Amino acid sequence: MEEKTIKSHVLVLPFPVQGHINPMIQFSKRLTSKGSVKVTLITTDSVTKSMPILESGSIKIHSIPHDDESPPQSYDLFLEWFHVLVSKNLTKIVEKLSDSEYPVKVLVFDSITTWAIDLAHELGLKGAAFFTQSCALSVIYYHMDPEKSKVCFDGSSFDVSLPSLPLLEKQDLPSFVCQSDLYPSLRKLVFSRNINFKKADWLLFNSFDVLEKEVIDWLRTQCRIKTIGPIIPSMYLDKPLNEDKEYGLSLFKPNIELCMKWLDSREIGSVVYVSFGSLASLGEQQMEELAAGLMMSNCYFLWVVRATEENKLTEEFMSKLKEKCLIVNWCPQLDVLAHQAVGCFITHCGWNSTLEALCLGVPMVAMPQWSDQPTNAKFISDVWQAGVRVKAGENGVVNRDEIASCIRVVMEEEKGLVLKENANKWKKLAKEAVDEGGSSDKNIEEFLKLLMH
Repeated sequence: MEEKTIKSHVLVLPFPVQGHINPMIQFSKRLTSKGSVKVTLITTDSVTKSMPILESGSIKIHSIPHDDESPPQSYDLFLEWFHVLVSKNLTKIVEKLSDSEYPVKVLVFDSITTWAIDLAHELGLKGAAFFTQSCALSVIYYHMDPEKSKVCFDGSSFDVSLPSLPLLEKQDLPSFVCQSDLYPSLRKLVFSRNINFKKADWLLFNSFDVLEKEVIDWLRTQCRIKTIGPIIPSMYLDKPLNEDKEYGLSLFKPNIELCMKWLDSREIGSVVYVSFGSLASLGEQQMEELAAGLMMSNCYFLWVVRATEENKLTEEFMSKLKEKCLIVNWCPQLDVLAHQAVGCFITHCGWNSTLEALCLGVPMVAMPQWSDQPTNAKFISDVWQAGVRVKAGENGVVNRDEIASCIRVVMEEEKGLVLKENANKWKKLAKEAVDEGGSSDKNIEEFLKLLMH
């Protein structure tokens, strides 16, 4: 008699901002590609309205209505609003979505929504915390948790030595550690994620084994972690999922045709791509220095300047740029990084952008702003050696000479060739991790097997 396959239904609860939703959508696609599992993404009405139909059609979306009430703009109020909204609705959602063939077994939740693990356990579900940042960052937060006082950092310039990590200077630490007075509520939030180490049934990381080997080896001595990354559309990696060309959510309208046409007219490796993500806001002085540094480099450059930032660029600068530059409010980042004309990526070093550059083999000029970005920049320049890091002045502003010099290193000097070789090495290793039988692919298979019991 043929043994009946036990199937499962996985609920996925991302924090409702683009940089957190997109990796969890991609992870959901990889889960459903394995068969014997249903995946439903839970999000808010306001996010659903901006989300295009997922091309694969394999993931179901469950939208939580909020009676035309707009989410609060304040970060603190938004966190509380989202917590209350999910808490009120999760029981009904689980009851509605669970059936005898595909019982709801697990809630995969964003690691910053730490309260979700208690909701899951109360409903008899397993809980898997999904980390959208690096493993290294979690180790820093684990050891420098102010509640545990394992390592004290008083804001001075001494080096910090932590298990499995390179020696870290003040400039390498996340802003929530070394500038705690500026972000009290966010600081509390990021350190609260340590709760997941005790309560969650699994910890899922958007990273891969060889990328953070020492860190991951150490974490595995502490808890049940599974690396399941890099989570980017498979079109740019192993291509196992049909038509998987994009993340599935964009809160900005990209200028696709304009960008591609402009890049097509440039020589191989001649363009510097400049983007600081959807949240970073540069001061007027820094925008001026960046603009001047780009012009001094004498390279072609594609610069993403959000509409809210355009007023920081002078008319004089804009008029000088027409021959060398294309400025857009948003662009399809993966398509741009994959284009043969792009030879360098000036980035704020957000984790998603960092992974994308590594997966596509593009050397970086690391220009971190806040949060985890200084730590990512440390790894880009010193550990993975896939880019150079700018040096800021005492006022925190990176001057034009420094910017132009770093661009020239990547685009013209011999060191740039080494950086390109290293970037291509990580591209190959990233592909191996998600290919069938690779470390991340095996971890996803193991995760699914655990759900079938």
